[in-house]
Amino acid sequence: MTLQIRRVITGHDANGKAIVTIDEIAQNVVESRKGANASVIWSTGSLPADNTEEGDGGLRKVGTTLPGGSVFRVVKFHPGVVPRMHRTDSIDYAVVIEGEIDMELDDGVMVRLKAGDVLVQRGTIHNWINRGTVPCTIAFSLIAAAPVTVGGKTLRAEG
Repeated sequence: MTLQIRRVITGHDANGKAIVTIDEIAQNVVESRKGANASVIWSTGSLPADNTEEGDGGLRKVGTTLPGGSVFRVVKFHPGVVPRMHRTDSIDYAVVIEGEIDMELDDGVMVRLKAGDVLVQRGTIHNWINRGTVPCTIAFSLIAAAPVTVGGKTLRAEG
């Protein structure tokens, strides 16, 4: 079953009064890799964010992250999702909404996350593995960050 997530977006009317500008089941669901459905709920093109910017931030063209901006995405990882080791130039805040998933680091260390767990991903190489029998849904907030530098070596985004 594909990802179905309601997104409610607020804004302002011409008088500065708070209004709901979008209230829908997200339509921009894509298969980001075999076994993973994702929807960008919102993104910003700059930091700090411009809350007066017109348009639907969920429809902005983004990669995994957005240089100089932010991305809020919900992903449903189905059992057997295709592996993808990757690193982003961002700080990522993640909340597991439902299910369980293993986060694999580049040295093979595995960390099991389950519904209610939170993760702060700080520019490390990682992969998501769903070995279970039910999907795992995670909400991610990715905020642009400088590449990590360790021991004089810059570790750039990859994968």
